[in-house]
Amino acid sequence: MKMQDGLSEFLERQLRNRYGLSSADYQVLAHLSETPEGRLRSFELGRLLRWEKSRLSQHLGRMQNRGLVSRERCPSDQRGAVVVITPRGSDLIKVAAPQHVADVRDVLIDHLTAAEMAVLVTIGDKVGERLAALEREQ
Repeated sequence: MKMQDGLSEFLERQLRNRYGLSSADYQVLAHLSETPEGRLRSFELGRLLRWEKSRLSQHLGRMQNRGLVSRERCPSDQRGAVVVITPRGSDLIKVAAPQHVADVRDVLIDHLTAAEMAVLVTIGDKVGERLAALEREQ
């Protein structure tokens, strides 16, 4: 677990120091920026992030206060909400994403041989399959 903790802490620190983003902020902005119109229904975003409704709501409130996202009523379902990336959030993720990828490559990917990378992919696939199986059981 030390590797994962160290990697996570390093990446979190880089995002905070360079861009004022947490890794959670980054994940939200990345998902929104990957949609054609920069918008997702709240429940869809929560599903993608695998977050509880209350965590998502609280975090989006903090991001909204910082001008990174906005929330609008869903036109087709007045009870639902749509999360929209703001121009500020969009500009920030466009700058942060390439550097974040470079950081991951610098710390992890570029230091592995092809054989080590294959083992890492195999391990990741097995863990992902097990997690999916456990999720289906619940």
